[in-house]
Amino acid sequence: MLRPVSETRLIKKYPNRRLYDTKLSRYITLHDILALIVGQAEVRVTEQRTGLDITREVLLQVVAEQEKTEHARLSQPFLAQLIGSYASTAAAPTSRYLEESMANYMDEQQPTG
Repeated sequence: MLRPVSETRLIKKYPNRRLYDTKLSRYITLHDILALIVGQAEVRVTEQRTGLDITREVLLQVVAEQEKTEHARLSQPFLAQLIGSYASTAAAPTSRYLEESMANYMDEQQPTG
């Protein structure tokens, strides 16, 4: 599934753990990042002090927050298998397989017309 090209939204994470949206010039929450991604925005998160890219870490926090709700998608057995895969398989094939599976799933969810 191809996503529309959009300007990357730069979010800075401050030492006090607050997230700052540089486009809106205001602090935001993990829920706001969820909304940006649902809205097809490209998001990049950096540490304010060092400039280190921490996008993956923050996206994992968004997933963890969603997994605490009734919208949870990942079963305990799946999570255990995913954790086990870090020790038993190469990263590239696992990542590629999961990405392709998710892309196929999302394509199937698109309305036909």
